[in-house]
Amino acid sequence: MMKKFFRFLLLLTSIAILSNAHAQGKFPDGTAISKWFETVKSTEIETLGKKFLITDFGVASDSTIVQTAKIQQAIDKAYTSGGGVVIVPKGVYLSGSLFFKPNTHLHLEEGAVLKGSDDIADFALAETRMEGQTVKYFLALVNADQVDGFTISGKGTLDGNGLRYWRSFWLRRQFNPQCTNMDEMRPRLLYVSNSKDVQVSGIRLINSPFWTSHYYKCENLKLIGLHISAPKEPVKAPSSDAIDLDVCRNVLIKDCYLSVNDDAIALKGGKGPKSDKDPNNGPNSNIIIENCFFGFCHSALTCGSESIHSYNVIFRNNTLDKARKLLQLKMRPDTPQEYENILIENIKGNVNSMLFIKPWTQFFDLKGEKDIKMSYAKNIVLRNIDLDCDIVFDVLNSEQYVLSDFTFQNLHVRAAKDPVIHKEYVKNFVLNQVTVNSKMQ
Repeated sequence: MMKKFFRFLLLLTSIAILSNAHAQGKFPDGTAISKWFETVKSTEIETLGKKFLITDFGVASDSTIVQTAKIQQAIDKAYTSGGGVVIVPKGVYLSGSLFFKPNTHLHLEEGAVLKGSDDIADFALAETRMEGQTVKYFLALVNADQVDGFTISGKGTLDGNGLRYWRSFWLRRQFNPQCTNMDEMRPRLLYVSNSKDVQVSGIRLINSPFWTSHYYKCENLKLIGLHISAPKEPVKAPSSDAIDLDVCRNVLIKDCYLSVNDDAIALKGGKGPKSDKDPNNGPNSNIIIENCFFGFCHSALTCGSESIHSYNVIFRNNTLDKARKLLQLKMRPDTPQEYENILIENIKGNVNSMLFIKPWTQFFDLKGEKDIKMSYAKNIVLRNIDLDCDIVFDVLNSEQYVLSDFTFQNLHVRAAKDPVIHKEYVKNFVLNQVTVNSKMQ
């Protein structure tokens, strides 16, 4: 009787431990998800200091006049006054590169449009981070470096005004098919770097000439309730990635709408044969992407093409409509890469390819080295997915990389073109309750 009692106590203890672990939640590597990820609060600009209305600095609502200097004057005044919120009221305001400083914030009121100039000469040319390298290039419309606690809030819009840049890019590509993304001079829309405790919420980011929003060496970053879009027609917005995370840790992307003519969310971090030795580079880790809607994009979630290590990524409770890929792993022959501990769960909708893994062949450079760099993808889990697609397992078997420890669990997929899952391409591939075209795999 006593033995049964102790067994019962042990059972209760085990249940309590498991329940606590489930309530707390864990990243794929087993580490606990902190409560920081569960706390989402609206930005309360009343708590951020004095308000600085840009129209008080002589800025007019006129989409034909570039007013960079006057808008920057409002930002500088907020900074020298000890901090505060720069307010953009209803109207359209044209600008080149703006620079936010410590203790300054940006608030876009409903109906407010901060619009980028379509003349590249209005954007600063300086050392920055671009495509996995630190180089001299054009800065963004909104820039914020070393701004712990920085916020962008409101119901207004950052408009990249990208049409002229897009047309120029495609014309250059016709003239020179080898034209790279950086050859045509284009600014980004938003660039935040070397900062902690950043929140961007509520606003629209549209029509970016290049990457829409880029975050470099940011920690504790929340992107909440954003609408990010750039067109695929009638003129494609090339390389208009919605969100690029570049050496970032602790990131929550929640309740966003993302539809661009490139990757929706891309994990960056560095490229090149010795990229893992460069202190400017590094991993992305502890990232949760949830309750988002993905319209047309090249991939909802991409690791690469400039990435050396991405891990502890959770992509859950998301809906896709017309995305080309759900998960893409870009494998560069010139870069040692590792993608691990990635969980994709509770997904519905439609895509062209569910999982896409192939060697990256565009614009790589071994920098004189003879042998390609090996890459690795491991501990990749897809579960609880209900999806219509063309291709389920769009993966090329290659000596360039090693795939291991994949799990597909509770997948219900309809494949119009290719329903085959090549288990032989992956070491330790587990399929559990996976049906493709109503057939158990």
